[in-house]
Amino acid sequence: MDDWQDRVDAVSADDTLDPAEVIQRIDALALERQEDDAIALFERAGARDSAGLEAEAEVLYRQALTTGLDDERRTRAAIQLASTIRNLGKTAEALELLRAEYEREPRGDLHDAAAAFYALALVSSGEPERAASIALQALAPHLPRYTRSVTGYAREIAEEPH
Repeated sequence: MDDWQDRVDAVSADDTLDPAEVIQRIDALALERQEDDAIALFERAGARDSAGLEAEAEVLYRQALTTGLDDERRTRAAIQLASTIRNLGKTAEALELLRAEYEREPRGDLHDAAAAFYALALVSSGEPERAASIALQALAPHLPRYTRSVTGYAREIAEEPH
């Protein structure tokens, strides 16, 4: 498994490949696994997503999530699917997915990533103040000073009537 993932990661990191070549190579690697392998489906989706083929990526992300992924990949797939469908105009569904990820594990490794994409979806849905609040709350713990102040202001933004 690790060797396979290392080879997938090497393809994804190769800046000399154009998006079509990345898809071709990831698809070739995916053939080494079962047709319904969730990890292979996830990697194929990501290659298409990076190439701007959101509609194709959406189908593969959904298959990967349905088939079952480990916790980290499941979170990544949910975030990436939500970002993809937001780009496809499915903002309400993207918001639902991202809110669930954002609220699911407040201290998880991908919490800030979920917050960033949740904020983007909120902006797309016409809620920029709430988006700013989410983004600032994610940023606040990383500040060398003013964490408490920024967190407090971020919560005020979310609570103010607009």
